[in-house]
Amino acid sequence: MNNLLSVLLFASVQTFAQAPDTTKVPFSGMDMTWQNGNDRRDQPNLQSKYVTGIVMLDVNYTHSFNNPNDNTVVGSTALARNNEVEVSSAALGGEFNYNGARGRIITQFGTRSIVVPRNDYSVYRGQYQLANAYRYISEAYAGYHFNKWYGINVDAGMFMSYIGLNSYYQVENWEYQASFTSDNTPWFFNGVRVQIFPTKHLKIEPWLINGWQSYGKFNAMPGLGFNITYAPNDNVKLITNNYYGSDAAMIADRKRFHSDNSFLYRYYNKPNSNGITKMAFSMTGDIGFEKGGGVNGFSNGDSTKGPAQYFLSAMFYNRTWFAHDHFAWTIGGGVMKNPGRYLVLYPTGQASPLPDPADPTKTEGAYPFSANPGDQFAAWDCSTNLDWMPNQNLTFRIEYVHRHASVPYFAGKGGVTSPTGYTTTPLPADWRPDLVKSEDRIICAILFRL
Repeated sequence: MNNLLSVLLFASVQTFAQAPDTTKVPFSGMDMTWQNGNDRRDQPNLQSKYVTGIVMLDVNYTHSFNNPNDNTVVGSTALARNNEVEVSSAALGGEFNYNGARGRIITQFGTRSIVVPRNDYSVYRGQYQLANAYRYISEAYAGYHFNKWYGINVDAGMFMSYIGLNSYYQVENWEYQASFTSDNTPWFFNGVRVQIFPTKHLKIEPWLINGWQSYGKFNAMPGLGFNITYAPNDNVKLITNNYYGSDAAMIADRKRFHSDNSFLYRYYNKPNSNGITKMAFSMTGDIGFEKGGGVNGFSNGDSTKGPAQYFLSAMFYNRTWFAHDHFAWTIGGGVMKNPGRYLVLYPTGQASPLPDPADPTKTEGAYPFSANPGDQFAAWDCSTNLDWMPNQNLTFRIEYVHRHASVPYFAGKGGVTSPTGYTTTPLPADWRPDLVKSEDRIICAILFRL
């Protein structure tokens, strides 16, 4: 009898050990490492049964040919300082899962922790300095995984936005300085999302969030939106993101709608080639508007309805990999039109129209950049770069960027701080921030991920 029990126990253990994993994983077996805005590694390096570690480091040096005297970069969420070695982002964290419970937390240190959240007016509503409380967190959410279809995830907290295609983490992007479509749209959301994977190739993700890249809520209404991602095969990816909310501080009647749409296509793939191994392009187009509270969407109205206030943009990038994927060349650019300037990244320093942290009833800058209804803003950019990738964890990038705006916007030789470039220098009566219509720059970056 004991021998029989031993045989049965051994057989059951063997059967359990050899039983196939029936968990369905969305997009499993598909090569997505080539996609703009996506992890280019085949698999994580720091992975265990319950924890996947995350380490990312982004260091850059950028030279502006305008050579502003204060070294300040205007109009970018990727860059902060000219002519200096800058730690843009140092991120540490991990993904955690146990019996369906899931969580992800990634800290952020470096200039991006200051540059990205600074346009958020919601932090001036109420108390507790939300900008400081959340500044050093890029992602932090908890949730539960339901084993239905190819999975359903319900998460609450702070998570990345897909609007604009580019990833928040530069190591996942084809270009360093994002075109206006990505750089002027949200990098993060704060709220609740539900990720539904009805098939292997499809994701549907509704959002209930505080607002448009905001830590808090601007008015009584939360933001509503959704993402749909469809990848029918290894070479094609389609994305649509749509948003509706009330995101003008203290103007509850003004509503915002935004639609962001991307198409990615890998049109050449010869992984064993000694020359070109892959070629692909990404194309993104956005359309949006604000209406009510003194602005009128796409139409100029009367004195009551107000002027047109909308957002139109597009960007296109083509990337070529060669030398067994150790090198890649990217070229592209984009355009943007934004009457009312409600999505324009505001200039900094004495040109900033944002509230002064020391006295929020006043603007931070003595000569603030105008962002009133009816103010016009159009811009275009182009860039090209060369990447050397000795392995999947490290990228050395050199990039040339040209950007042009229809109004003075970028930092000129005189900078935006003072005649000397230092904040400690008193401002003469005849001094003004030196804003110009165009800039050319070279960016050198080291991007590490483990």
